[in-house]
Amino acid sequence: QVQLVESGGGLVQAGGSLRLSCAASGRALSSYAMGWFRQAPGKEREFVAAISWSGGNTYYADSVKGRFTISRDNAKNTVYLQMNSLKLEDTAVYYCAASSRCSGAGCPQTLYAYWGQGTQVTVSS
Repeated sequence: QVQLVESGGGLVQAGGSLRLSCAASGRALSSYAMGWFRQAPGKEREFVAAISWSGGNTYYADSVKGRFTISRDNAKNTVYLQMNSLKLEDTAVYYCAASSRCSGAGCPQTLYAYWGQGTQVTVSS
């Protein structure tokens, strides 16, 4: 079992930055590809970014490419999502997830076995 806890969400003005963290316990994260997803009110949960178990490969949704950066520190059992140039449409609950069944590239959400409880990000004008 892997327990994931997100933190770092909050209220930020458009154009600002936030860094989300996802801390894991129970097992070492180094065996898992990690992903960040988000769900806005009234919308389905969508993929944001993913990173391979080694951190050597990263993947992004087109909507965040060039603005968000996913990274991981396996020694700290933590994954990060640096979000810059935030837009109103980035407002959502952000979730991290772990998968031992895929590399991170194009993984469907169903292959992520472990999920955090989410952290709210609100971008204001």
